[in-house]
Amino acid sequence: MEITMGTASNLVTGVLGYLFQKIKRNFSSVCHHRTIVFDFEKKVEMLKDKRDRILLDIDAAEKNGETIYPNVNRWLLKVDNMINLEVSLVKGLEDDAKDKCFIGLCPNVKARYQLRKKTEDGASSVDELLQQGRFDKVSYRDVPQPILVVPTKDLEDFNSRKLVFNKIMEAVKDPNLNIIGVYGMPGVGKTTLVKEVVRQVKEDKLFDSVVMAVVTRTPDIKNIQDQIADTLGLTFKEPSMNGRASRLCQRLKTEKKILVVFDDIWTRLDLMEVGIPLGGEDQVCTILLTSRDRNVLTKHMDAKKSFPVGVLEDKEAWDFFKKIAGDGVESHDLPPIAIEVAKRCGGLPIAIRTLATSLKNEPPFAWEDALQQLNRPPLSNFKGVPAAVCPSMECSYDR
Repeated sequence: MEITMGTASNLVTGVLGYLFQKIKRNFSSVCHHRTIVFDFEKKVEMLKDKRDRILLDIDAAEKNGETIYPNVNRWLLKVDNMINLEVSLVKGLEDDAKDKCFIGLCPNVKARYQLRKKTEDGASSVDELLQQGRFDKVSYRDVPQPILVVPTKDLEDFNSRKLVFNKIMEAVKDPNLNIIGVYGMPGVGKTTLVKEVVRQVKEDKLFDSVVMAVVTRTPDIKNIQDQIADTLGLTFKEPSMNGRASRLCQRLKTEKKILVVFDDIWTRLDLMEVGIPLGGEDQVCTILLTSRDRNVLTKHMDAKKSFPVGVLEDKEAWDFFKKIAGDGVESHDLPPIAIEVAKRCGGLPIAIRTLATSLKNEPPFAWEDALQQLNRPPLSNFKGVPAAVCPSMECSYDR
């Protein structure tokens, strides 16, 4: 009986002790509710600071054309909800806790207890969000926009073009060649050939990225930089040309291997001024150039290999002309005139394509008129084009 009474006594003592400690802790929170609220508010301020720093990172990334990770956006939404909801609830309970009970003689114990519970729960949520907000990166670079290259069957028809195409493909695969040139007279098909190289390079995944810019007779460095940046998804925020070049150079160096195509170069182009990294152990860029003048490539651009693109062979030119003009060119009325018109194109694809297209399904007198125009001395002089071919170039543009 004494053992039973002793056990019961110990049990009662333990329960009373537990209840006393709990009451003591709750009473303490009632008496020191302002300290608890202050600690919670400090954690909320830490969370706001963390959010603001991440928003600055996001702003910088978006200006650079980068995409924000979805989990970062979700985290920001949670933070805003937490701050708006939890803080308002705590403030409301704090206002209730200031009210008195029993005619203003005692503190509102219930309200202060609820306030303690809410701030403890809120502090736990803040700690969790602070932990989740430790992002290594807030954004990523989009996959570069691909250069749209429409497949052409011209190379399949022209054996002379396939030979040059294969040589260029071998060159771009050679890690020892960083600058490669393609040259030929206007309208010979340099750009078409290089675009086919770009298409094949992308299909074979020989490079991580491919970018292309048209240079023209009077190079505009800013425009060239913009063309490359558009493909890479890069946005410049630097006002100076040097700053833009530095940003572009840094961006290109993030790629392991990249093909940069500059089309229609007339004179020396300062690649470093554009922002193209060259030299060093970490050579990432292979440069492919097109020009009318071989000397521009070899002397001014230091191309290690240059490939000429000539006019079409006679059979290739006639087959190409017939393919565009249609079967009507072989009717009994047209063959002699059509053959002569095709010859006067001088094997230039652009002249053949333009004239054949304009004369397709036209009556014989239209062909005769075109031939007469081709026989007249040209009014214009096309630089780099043989004099005998100038009339066909002029006629093709006029028609």
